[in-house]
Amino acid sequence: MSPSALSGEAAVGPEGPRQKSRATIDTLGVGCIAMVEKNGQARRAEILSIKDTKSGRQFYCNFDNFNKRLDEWVPAKRIDFDQDVEWPNPDKDKQKDSKGKNTTVSKKKVPPSKAQKRPSKREQSVASETVTPHPWPEVSDTQPPSKAPSTPRDLDLKSTGTPTVGGDEMDVDDDDQAPEVKKEMEFSREAEIEKLRTGGSMTQNPTELARIRNISKVQFGQFDLFPWYFSPYPESFTQEDVIFICEFCLSYYGDKKSFTRHRQKCSLQHPPGNEIYRDDYVSFFEIDGRRQRTWCRNLCLLSKMFLDHKTLYYDVDPFLFYVMTQKTEKGHHLVGYFSKEKESADGYNVACILTLPQYQRKGFGRLLIQFSYELSKVEGKLGSPEKPLSDLGLLSYRQYWSENIIDLLLELNDRDEKSSIESISSALAMTTQDVEHTLQALKMQVYHKGEHKLVIPESMILQREKAKMKKKRYISPENIQWKPPVFTASTRTWGW
Repeated sequence: MSPSALSGEAAVGPEGPRQKSRATIDTLGVGCIAMVEKNGQARRAEILSIKDTKSGRQFYCNFDNFNKRLDEWVPAKRIDFDQDVEWPNPDKDKQKDSKGKNTTVSKKKVPPSKAQKRPSKREQSVASETVTPHPWPEVSDTQPPSKAPSTPRDLDLKSTGTPTVGGDEMDVDDDDQAPEVKKEMEFSREAEIEKLRTGGSMTQNPTELARIRNISKVQFGQFDLFPWYFSPYPESFTQEDVIFICEFCLSYYGDKKSFTRHRQKCSLQHPPGNEIYRDDYVSFFEIDGRRQRTWCRNLCLLSKMFLDHKTLYYDVDPFLFYVMTQKTEKGHHLVGYFSKEKESADGYNVACILTLPQYQRKGFGRLLIQFSYELSKVEGKLGSPEKPLSDLGLLSYRQYWSENIIDLLLELNDRDEKSSIESISSALAMTTQDVEHTLQALKMQVYHKGEHKLVIPESMILQREKAKMKKKRYISPENIQWKPPVFTASTRTWGW
């Protein structure tokens, strides 16, 4: 929730006076602000998009003072047509449209180069890190929120259908367009942090931000999932009120009859890979994206509904997927996963990580993170997650780093042993940069009598001892049956 929620200020729609009058289901359009029922209360919401589904017309609403991921498609019966609707200002809209057309024409003048190569994974990572704030921001509560575009009409969108392979950030950039890209990335650190805090979005690409969530509801096993973000499923699926996804093979269907027929024939009861870890709580499977392309692509499409910055959906060849499951009498049920490059030039041990919404806030994210570092220990390497992390992923990693560093320092103190950033890094398989950022955030680094020292506040020790009293699950390293895989050059490269 944004800070404006606390002060009661209006957050949706452009500033300035707007015309008000009654509306009907036919006259209500994009850009209008109406009173829409949410959680049993009538709330002010801006209409961002409209679509006709099999059950009738639906409106995509951005609710006043609510996080971006809480936007949703609502039927007409949830809109209060007895109250006045705020209509968009036609003069301002014309100015915005004319600006958008001018930028579109200027972009089209640059012809694509045939010899231009697609950007490498390393280049994409470096570009993404330049727009990611420091992983430990100290945000001021009095900082004014930055104004992001409130409707898709404020932006130059060429299409609203299914994107091409790889998404927007995978498009080829010509040399002549490089200055334009730099301009997009030039904004202050404070403004970027505020966007992350209030927007629930780790990407600041305007085109990505404006994409309307295209799937309303997903039936996944015994759970009904409500997506947070856009996912590039075929356009025909956007007309369905609910799509059905098989929880074992991850195939997706638009009608229940086809899905029921598939479930009668589907014989898969676990992810199609090697089981490399098992205890009485969870199992882990290693899956090669090159060998199981369809399954891994379906997994990426599923995860994109809950990750706003993910741009790779189809080319899964260069990745390994480590899938965490829980076993019942019906089979191994997908809980979460993380993907990893077969050979990362930057030393990343995680490319993408997700715990499905129905399993969040139950400690599974910690298990995924711990397992990624346990694999790094087996490899004898230092690991770090690829940037940028999602907002929820960033919080999980912060907590994991803090707890493990404090526990290690307390153990070393009990044995009366000295420690350093390098020794902590090698013991926990974390990069020195992650260790240093964590120590700085916890304010544990001090300079005393000409020496740098690590000091743990008494309050932090008491807080950690209190947290240890709670029962938590951990990965048992002795149960890991895994050796680092060796790949040929062809299996490490992109499959273009």
